[in-house]
Amino acid sequence: MSGDRHFTTADGCRIAYRIDGPDDRPVLALSNSIATNLHMWDRSMPALSRSFRVLRYDTRGHGGSDAPTGAYSIDRLGRDVVELLDALGIDRAHFLGLSLGGFVGQWLGIFAPDRIDRLILSNTSPYLASELAFDEQIRAVLAAKDMNGIADGFMRNWFPATMLAAPNEVVDEFRNMVLTTPPRGLAGCYAALRDVDLRRAISLIAAPTLVIGGESDTVTRASHSADIAATITDAKLVLLPGVHILNIEQPDRFNSEVVSFLALSTT
Repeated sequence: MSGDRHFTTADGCRIAYRIDGPDDRPVLALSNSIATNLHMWDRSMPALSRSFRVLRYDTRGHGGSDAPTGAYSIDRLGRDVVELLDALGIDRAHFLGLSLGGFVGQWLGIFAPDRIDRLILSNTSPYLASELAFDEQIRAVLAAKDMNGIADGFMRNWFPATMLAAPNEVVDEFRNMVLTTPPRGLAGCYAALRDVDLRRAISLIAAPTLVIGGESDTVTRASHSADIAATITDAKLVLLPGVHILNIEQPDRFNSEVVSFLALSTT
């Protein structure tokens, strides 16, 4: 199966998804960063779809998924994944989430452990509300005449200065993802991040877990990755030289770490 498809959640939200790779391989679900969509993984697909049946989806409020008005919650974002797995008849899957997707991965590891085989949490944190002014960001995105200034801010947080100093096709692609994200969808996910605190609960995660962090990440800092790995029993920590979107900045190392870790489930 290929191409974007849709299913509708129990609360009436239409979610876009795509499946690539052989039907007989283990399922790997990928969850996108805030203000991106499932195409943030495009450049990872050649490496991942050789070994896995890769399920990508657009987090509600993003890409081809609906963007309901109002605050979202990590609980709702996590249940979107469970309902997607149910709709596709997938009992268990590996899960890789980056940034906001990593928050969703933590929720799944805590509250839907029977659906997750191996868990990869990249450039994420269990708690950001004390460090980021989410209410201010919600007001700003809903009041903005356009998304250009917001997109500029994301680019500075996501990529190193060397990638931003000259025209860059990849940066342009990610900037366009921000520009096409519905403001109400971005605001809804900001609210989910504002309201979540998983710092203690992640100690309940029993799935084998890989935590990937960027040494120069200024939002979900390397210390956040280290704290997650220290809290989850036997979690593996890998810190890569880079900022936030490590599957782009360090593609070979990122993909190698992911594939090697998931391959352990078959040995």
